[in-house]
Amino acid sequence: QVQLVESGGGSVQAGASLTLSCAASGLTFSNYAMGWFRQAPGNEREFVAAISWSGGRTATADSVKGRFTISSDDAKNTVYLQMNSLKSEDTGAYYCAAVLMIGLFSDYPKIRGSDYSYWGQGTQVAISS
Repeated sequence: QVQLVESGGGSVQAGASLTLSCAASGLTFSNYAMGWFRQAPGNEREFVAAISWSGGRTATADSVKGRFTISSDDAKNTVYLQMNSLKSEDTGAYYCAAVLMIGLFSDYPKIRGSDYSYWGQGTQVAISS
């Protein structure tokens, strides 16, 4: 049974940093592309960042480019989202997602939520200005 458990959310002031973690279990982590998505109250879920199964390729949304960094640690079965220079518009629930992707021709990040098979329960991030 695949489980994704996010942690690291919290309430901070604008300009601060947070690091989100997503611990995966029940899967061969190195075979999965991982992604982070977020949803603010009243808004649709949106893509934040993604990393390919090899960890060699990443993608980030324009709204967070230069501020957020995604990374993964196969030894810990964990994907991270380092968030710097946080803004009030970064407030929302952050979700981790996973999809099985293996092979040289599949080594790219997935940016559509509909492409993912598994989702975590989310962690809340609140930024006050």
